[in-house]
Amino acid sequence: MRSLKGLVVFTALFLFAATAMAGTSFNPPKYVFYFIGDGMASVQIHAAEAYLASLQEDDTVPGGLKAKNLWLSRLPAQGMASTYAWNRLITGSAAAGTALSCGKKTNIGVIAMDPDATMPYMTLAELAKAEGKKVGIVSSVNIDHATPAVFYAHQPSRNNYHEIAMELANSDFDYFGGGGFRNDEYVPGGAVETAMNNGFTFAYTREELQAISPGTRTVAINHTLAGAALYYELDRPEDHLSLAEFTRQGIRLLNNPDGFFMMVEGGKIDWACHANDAMASIMDTIAFDDAIKEAINFYRYHPYDTMIIITGDHECGGMTMGFAGTSYDTAFEVIGNQTCSYEMFDENILADYIASHDPAPADIDADMWQIILDNFGLDGMGLTGDTGDDLSDFQKERLEAGFDQTMNNPVRGLRITDPHDPLFDTGTRTRSEEDWLLYGYYEPLTVTLTHVLNQRAGIAWTSYSHTGVPVPVLYVGPNRNHFDGFYDNTDVATKIADVMGWSFPE
Repeated sequence: MRSLKGLVVFTALFLFAATAMAGTSFNPPKYVFYFIGDGMASVQIHAAEAYLASLQEDDTVPGGLKAKNLWLSRLPAQGMASTYAWNRLITGSAAAGTALSCGKKTNIGVIAMDPDATMPYMTLAELAKAEGKKVGIVSSVNIDHATPAVFYAHQPSRNNYHEIAMELANSDFDYFGGGGFRNDEYVPGGAVETAMNNGFTFAYTREELQAISPGTRTVAINHTLAGAALYYELDRPEDHLSLAEFTRQGIRLLNNPDGFFMMVEGGKIDWACHANDAMASIMDTIAFDDAIKEAINFYRYHPYDTMIIITGDHECGGMTMGFAGTSYDTAFEVIGNQTCSYEMFDENILADYIASHDPAPADIDADMWQIILDNFGLDGMGLTGDTGDDLSDFQKERLEAGFDQTMNNPVRGLRITDPHDPLFDTGTRTRSEEDWLLYGYYEPLTVTLTHVLNQRAGIAWTSYSHTGVPVPVLYVGPNRNHFDGFYDNTDVATKIADVMGWSFPE
């Protein structure tokens, strides 16, 4: 299904790119798609591509398929950007997002303001609106989270969720889609009431969103209760919208003769990588790529009027393809045995097990070994005739240690799922240094399960936080060579502005 359509789309992409490089001048594009993979660097992309290839062919086959390119990898311009913040080498989403939105550095935690949080910065979305374009902001996490917020809000702290939500409600933007509001904004005078009074229509289901007429100012919310974000793609029920659907509906609602600017964030790539959950990260990276495909489909019909820019705000988790225990070998297909995200496992499966096993067993019992086999494909008790899924003694010892921590840890009831929540690590910092390095913020048994499974695939992690590695910048549109090379994340925003003929205030 992809082959013929992909050939048509990417023949157009590369013909357009070749024309641009030949020196032909272009008017600024009418349509701007800005995709930001939160926590996404090259390794998150290539891990998803290796996983997709493993579903088709064993990577040990000589000359066989080792990676199946995502749509984003096929864009003609390929650059790299540094990510450091004003006051720290390893950045956070607020500072990185401000650089990508405003073309200027700021301190950790500041939303679209200068490092002292005394002066607001102009954002690309605000420039687009000033030029008469419609503006849409989409995210797979809550819509008042740091990355979406840096396009419409100006706050000294990313944790000012109420103030950020009120700026959304009072904005002159046209479409917000994805997760909901972090705080209770449904109270009288809250963000929802204010937005409705300002002319926004709210949609909470696929059917409600599809029924809204183009040109209607819209807030579309369709999320799980965990952090007001979308489900992980690995867990998403069929009746919940995908990131690609939010993007497609945004195109429908925003499309007009004067054009539009739409930012789409794949926010839960970051959350999955904080938890060292490779399968959740891979599936959300693929979901992010599916949203990019919607923009590429639009580009096919408007090749001279459209630009698509894709980047990450930072890497998360120190993810790498290669593990000491597997040396040069990989087996990415084994992570496909994971049936749900760490979050779903914690909230539903593990929570039910804990509730029904009081007092806690001294060791992993038959019930838990069956749960582990069913949800991660790891056999610690000889439950299957296949020796390929058997755990080593060392792996079983690690799982036993994590099980003991989970069943006896006094903070095991902590169920905050957003790693950026200021309350997230309440209690966990009291863990010993050893336990902190082993489990970080997360449920010890669950994170040990993802570690063991990932390592068997040949995937390893160094952190439960962000890292300082560069991120890719991928582009198709006018002046493609403008985005080649190595530069800073602030330059991504200024390069977009240059192509559009816009200027940021000094």
